Amino acid sequence: MISILQTLCKPLFGTFEREEFKKFLRMGLTFTCIIGSYWTLRVLKNALFCTLVGGEYLPWAKTASIICLIPLVMLYTKLLDMFSREKMFYMLSMVYAIITVLFALLLISPVGMGTAEQICARTGAVFYATQILGFFWYVFVESYGSLVIALFWAIASDVTLPDSAKKGFSLVVAIGQIGGIAGPFLLTRLPRFLGFSTSAISVFSCAFFIMGSIFLLKNFFSATPKNLLQSFHGKNEAQKEKEQEPGFFEGLNLLVKHGYLLGIFAVLCFFEIIVTVFDFHFQTLAATHYSGTALAEFQGTYGTLVNVLTLVCLLCGISNITRRLGVGVSLALVPLIFGFAVFGFTSFNSLMFLLALMVGSKAINYALNGPALKQLYIPTTHDVRFKSQAWIETFGSRASKEAGALFNMLLVPLQKSLGTVAGRARHVVLSSYLGFTLVAAWFLIALYLGRKYKKAIDNDKVVC
Repeated sequence: MISILQTLCKPLFGTFEREEFKKFLRMGLTFTCIIGSYWTLRVLKNALFCTLVGGEYLPWAKTASIICLIPLVMLYTKLLDMFSREKMFYMLSMVYAIITVLFALLLISPVGMGTAEQICARTGAVFYATQILGFFWYVFVESYGSLVIALFWAIASDVTLPDSAKKGFSLVVAIGQIGGIAGPFLLTRLPRFLGFSTSAISVFSCAFFIMGSIFLLKNFFSATPKNLLQSFHGKNEAQKEKEQEPGFFEGLNLLVKHGYLLGIFAVLCFFEIIVTVFDFHFQTLAATHYSGTALAEFQGTYGTLVNVLTLVCLLCGISNITRRLGVGVSLALVPLIFGFAVFGFTSFNSLMFLLALMVGSKAINYALNGPALKQLYIPTTHDVRFKSQAWIETFGSRASKEAGALFNMLLVPLQKSLGTVAGRARHVVLSSYLGFTLVAAWFLIALYLGRKYKKAIDNDKVVC
């Protein structure tokens, strides 16, 4: 069976040794559980927040998430000095699984039950409790997507050499799409199939996926040969590590001191800002067409389509761009594609087009940009992989989403003053100016990162 899969994957991802292929299969199955739970929680995040609080408060929720994530990342960084990478993953995932179950129980309580209209009609303590639950829910899902996924990829880059990562990381992403497809498509439909009025059963099911990732990662480390769990070590690594000082802000200090890490930070930020602007229009239009569990199902369909298209891209051999042309080419190609996306955003304004735009943007990021970005952490020290990456993936990602949200918030009064149609048209035009500027800067930084990565690998040195 393994030999057949190797043969099928060879033209898409490259040639693997048998044990190397099994290593990435195990890693991919772990990623499947993480992505299955994350994408289900992610699509429920917006749907439940819009029901419990209201879609117009989404920008405020993004602000709350970044404020709350800063101390969480500081604590996460400190814990990395106390526990091994594996124990950290097991503990973090266990905590999220337990909290997921608690949220499911709250959704079937009087605080979380009811349609959007019924919830809005409430008064007093129940109303405020519902609002608070919505904000806590949003922050919880944002933190899970940042910390757990960042930790998984930090572990992956810490046990994989550059040549192996070129083919293996794309395979891991492809396998992970199974969870990304099945999770949101099936779990968001459970309430309707079982006759429930809330999404509590969907949230509860996510806890089993999270627990599954713990057992699969344990199996990964126990079954994978030790020679396939080696880290990249540059000739200058010992000196670089001596320059790094432990502490709550170590990852952040490394980030601001090195242009290479700031470049990774900028690429992630530019993508998130552009997509956040797209997403605001998408979410507000979706909330006008659907509500309650119907909105959750629509969001589930959106999540499924993203992962289906990501898988299609990978099965069509998009990873060969990185494997044959290099990481730099992959990184530089993505902003060019997004330039066309921004142009399309300015030309069309309908829910179905915005759905297609969001699906395409996310899929290209996951299939091409994501695996290339993760490889950039290989020629770095252990602390950069685990601590700086956490700051980039959490603070960087959320800060950029906050920037996009603030941009949207500042233009909301414009829509009200000009009217819905004229105001939205003006919003789109101003968004396009921002988008094209970011795409141009993104392209130049991608070229810099590609050259820096190649030089480090060729000279057998770590960048920072």
